[in-house]
Amino acid sequence: MKTVGHALTEGLRARGVDVVFGIPGVHTIELYRGLSGSGIRHVTPRHEQGAGFMADGYARVSGKPGVAFVITGPGLTNALTAMAQAKADSVPMLVISGVNRRASLGQGLGLLHELPDQAGLVRALCPSFQVTSPDTLDRCLNMAFAAMLGGRPGPVHIEVPTDVMGMHAAEAAAPIAVRIAPPAPEQVQQAAGLLNRAKRVVILAGGGARHAGAAVQALAEALDAPVVQTTNGRGVIAGPLSVAASPSLEAVRMLIAGADQLLAIGTELGPTDYDMYVRGGLPDMEGMIRIDLCPLQLARHPLAIGLRADAAAACAALSAQVTARKSDGAARAATAMAAARAEVADLGAEMPNQIAMLEALRNAVPGAIVVGDSTQPVYAGNLLYSHDRAGGWFNAATGFGALGFAPGAAVGAALATDARVFCLIGDGGLQFSPAELRVAVDEGLDITYLVWNNAGYGEIAAAMRAANTEVIGCTPSPLGLEAFAAACGMDYACIRPEPEAMAGAVTEPGPRLVEIRAY
Repeated sequence: MKTVGHALTEGLRARGVDVVFGIPGVHTIELYRGLSGSGIRHVTPRHEQGAGFMADGYARVSGKPGVAFVITGPGLTNALTAMAQAKADSVPMLVISGVNRRASLGQGLGLLHELPDQAGLVRALCPSFQVTSPDTLDRCLNMAFAAMLGGRPGPVHIEVPTDVMGMHAAEAAAPIAVRIAPPAPEQVQQAAGLLNRAKRVVILAGGGARHAGAAVQALAEALDAPVVQTTNGRGVIAGPLSVAASPSLEAVRMLIAGADQLLAIGTELGPTDYDMYVRGGLPDMEGMIRIDLCPLQLARHPLAIGLRADAAAACAALSAQVTARKSDGAARAATAMAAARAEVADLGAEMPNQIAMLEALRNAVPGAIVVGDSTQPVYAGNLLYSHDRAGGWFNAATGFGALGFAPGAAVGAALATDARVFCLIGDGGLQFSPAELRVAVDEGLDITYLVWNNAGYGEIAAAMRAANTEVIGCTPSPLGLEAFAAACGMDYACIRPEPEAMAGAVTEPGPRLVEIRAY
């Protein structure tokens, strides 16, 4: 008999899902029954939060939704942190959980894994749909994929009551295709008119542009416009128009202020990218043209024209109507990058050295993916670092900022690509999710874990000192990383925090752990 569990798996497969991350439990056995013979690969994390982070990393690299199976109650609440990170960074993630039998919901009977209102808890963060009977399954899947892919991406939850999972299900209906409407032609014409009249265009590219690199590059070259890339937009273009530096830096703000037309593509304009020092003083951007999938985003800031559209489609439409020109775009970009480097150097000697280490990694292994956690070299790179692959530099150090993100996200990234993957994490962040390294061994993944070991929460300690506050709670003892690597079944190396050492340490394939001893 085909059950709801079988039909759910078939529905996922029909919508292009080929990997599921999850930990089975008594509340999801019927969901797992459907995985057998489905062609979907199952990967077992060591914690449901890890399942969510893996789904996140997979989605960022593949461009497809990442999917996690979790049990009701603690399984879902464990995954909520990862779902919140995906919400902040606009990452499509589908979390499918069990829930107790329908007649018990809200009754407070003390069932295993019971929550007063599981769906209500999730709806504070993202859409949640319940499969109330077999004939509602297709509708729930269609609504979930429409929510993830029909506008601004993000997490979505589906819950299946335990008494529904094993019910007989009919053949699944064909999925409803999710299509995003093209940009309105009259708005494209108006925006192109503004761009054609401008002399000094500057483009701001965020995470929404990470899968639109070719279209953004073509438009930037036609406009001879420098492209400022936020953390999640790094690598979206290459060449002399690239400004791979944070708009929180004064040098980049001066570039923005000097523009006579701004074009913002897929960027939230959030303070962790645009004002990380909480100084205020952003340039006036009220006359910008903005491209975004989310109508709420387009309504949050004053603008001249808002194009609700996919980044690639909107850039291609604009490229067809702008007049190509050649002026001083490359010179403006070069001036901004040189001034940004000088500004970062004034922050102290450590930060330029950390950036040089990242550049040594990039040069030693071109086209790699670097998944970061909240740690000092990642903060440095977010300020100023030019990656060579669109979507190949991402981390949890902006937006929601979840520590322990990177080990799981690196697993998901590695399953979505044949490229080398590097996980850059601090010794403190590693202890949030240490067991997920073993998943890389189980799955035979080419991941090198680069652990910045400063024997504590170094960045937090520095912030406390800067605030004239006694440093308390910032010195958790680090793992013995050589012994830990051995326990995980990984090769191990230890290097000094120097560019030359980094270049020599990253050529061997993973799974591998490299300790960067920074104390």
